[in-house]
Amino acid sequence: MQLEAILREGVARNASDVHLKFGSHPIFRVTGNLIPWDEAPRLDRDTMAILIQELLGAYHCQQLKQALQVDAGYGHPELGRFRVNVFYQRGEMQAALRLIPPRVQPIRDLSLPPVIERIASERRGLVLVTGTTGSGKSTTLAAMVEHVNENSKRHIITLEDPIEYMFEDNQSIIEQREIGLDTASFNRGLKSVLRQDPDIIMIGEMRDSISFQSAISAADTGHLVLSTIHTTNAATSIGRILDFFPADERDTIRRQLSSTLRAVVCQRMVPTVEGKLTPAQEIMLNTPVIRKMIEENRLEKLGAAIETGRDDGMQNFNQALYDLVKAGKVTKEAALEKATNAQALEMMFQGIFLTSGSRILG
Repeated sequence: MQLEAILREGVARNASDVHLKFGSHPIFRVTGNLIPWDEAPRLDRDTMAILIQELLGAYHCQQLKQALQVDAGYGHPELGRFRVNVFYQRGEMQAALRLIPPRVQPIRDLSLPPVIERIASERRGLVLVTGTTGSGKSTTLAAMVEHVNENSKRHIITLEDPIEYMFEDNQSIIEQREIGLDTASFNRGLKSVLRQDPDIIMIGEMRDSISFQSAISAADTGHLVLSTIHTTNAATSIGRILDFFPADERDTIRRQLSSTLRAVVCQRMVPTVEGKLTPAQEIMLNTPVIRKMIEENRLEKLGAAIETGRDDGMQNFNQALYDLVKAGKVTKEAALEKATNAQALEMMFQGIFLTSGSRILG
């Protein structure tokens, strides 16, 4: 079984992911569902070894031997790029591949709110795109970088593990550095990036207190820092960041965040009536109200501030899902399944809009 044939079939099916598992047929994730390619032979041990070697190359094969798992990128001239994770289970090699579209889609083509363009155009500060695995964080982040590339003359440096979307210089200069190939680690890359005269630093994913501290420091010195973390909504992202730090450092980090943070954009992918997927976004902007709540450690009230901040460009998930249903893009059932508070969203569909947020803020 050839790797190209498997990937070509996945692309033809518009799969988001391809799973290669020893003893199984190749499996494709299409619109959230796992579909085996029954016509293809099951993958035996020798075939898996050949496929993995082709996916990884010499450097990452060596990393796999040492760590028993590895992240890498794989590119095909016709089919595009794939984010690859190879790992072992029950002593056998397995692989999960995420399909990366061949070109970076513009913000508006992704059905993202116009405020995302405004966030991408910030001159300094920290912008976080959050969500669970598979929620489209990397795609949104890439669209924001490309928006800058098309509209501003700036120097953009990315630190990625692995490189996913490939950018070409337009108005901006973009340099993409892959962990393990272009720099030894995120920490080393972050330490040296400020010596490379960047205007914008894009970090593929925040993973520990060191990377967060470096990002906050860079944002505090006049750079725009874009990155992702795993959280389920925008309001809890501040607390998630603080959890990376020892208790005696959290007050200092929280005060730094109150001044450097520009926005948190959290995403969930929702099935559309056309059988595709569209993002629903919760957006928190660092308005004076949000800033004060972070300063005063009133993080439990951030959700209410988001709910009542639509005039500033903010929205929570229920509001975003309500708009998608009213626009005819998704069904009520699909929206309720993705809602933070399904009961409150159901009441919105019935014309009952709760004002609890206003009372909490008041």
